Amino acid sequence: MRRVVLGIIVSLVFLGLALRGQDFPALGAALRAADYWWLLPAIAVYFCGVVVRALRWATLLAPVRRLTWRQLFPAVAVGYMANNVLPFRTGEVVRAYAVSRQFGVSKTATLATIVLERLLDGLTMLAFILVAASAVALNSALRHVAIVAAAIFVPAFGLLVLSARSGRVVQFVYWIVRLVPRGVRQRAERSVESGFQGVAVFRSSAALGRVAGLSVLAWLAEAAMYAAVARAFGLELSAAIVLLTTAVANLATLIPSSPGYLGPFEAGVLLVLAGLAGVPRTIAFSYAIVLHAALYFPITLVGLLSWSKLQLDWVAIRRAESEEAVRL
Repeated sequence: MRRVVLGIIVSLVFLGLALRGQDFPALGAALRAADYWWLLPAIAVYFCGVVVRALRWATLLAPVRRLTWRQLFPAVAVGYMANNVLPFRTGEVVRAYAVSRQFGVSKTATLATIVLERLLDGLTMLAFILVAASAVALNSALRHVAIVAAAIFVPAFGLLVLSARSGRVVQFVYWIVRLVPRGVRQRAERSVESGFQGVAVFRSSAALGRVAGLSVLAWLAEAAMYAAVARAFGLELSAAIVLLTTAVANLATLIPSSPGYLGPFEAGVLLVLAGLAGVPRTIAFSYAIVLHAALYFPITLVGLLSWSKLQLDWVAIRRAESEEAVRL
């Protein structure tokens, strides 16, 4: 409960920062003047990106169980929906539970592939910032964002690749497991084995290159959505600013906050558009509101429909979440 309250407080703080100095009559006028027909191609290209994400997940899961993107798409949508309405990124556990329940895949192995996804996403956002930095000069705040992202994602990714490819790392982990009490040792060994299965795709350079390429493609689709929504407000943003906005807004959602990342997302958008690109704060904030809504409501609706289709149960998921926490 404390974490929920803390997340809400964090969201309110970031919303306060985003709303500071806003001209509310002008904000309402900007929202009324927007050309919302641009949301149609924006949402369409966004769902193309979701399909690519499902394809990427299928590639990551291939060493564990071969599934198609069509089989995985409902679980991906359910995961997004759960992240939008529940705290603590519960959607990742929901997604793992859905695939485990439907296809009999180990939840630990599935969660390991989801961790890989998040690392690939973070590295892609870092790459977007670096590409943008070759075209526009970053201010101090954005340079700090890049440094923090690099400090988090580069070492973590390197460690996972090393653990997937190095037999010594595997031996060391199993040696550590042998030190745990006998009562839980067998369960710990199964979890470790499943975890290494989940990162097995990184033993192949070709597979690693493929998932990296799919990550870039998925995020380029989302960046295209950002550009399309910008056109609704008469903003013709350069490719560098679009990539930078996509990266910073999504990295901001890593900050613990309320479900749906309300507050940090808007602050991230303003950090780029108002802080670097010179877009008036009123226009930048109205753009952030509509963009966030377009990212939130369609996938949440599809996720709810997929939830019904998969016949999932909240109580069972909470039980599975607790069991997985104990197992790990």
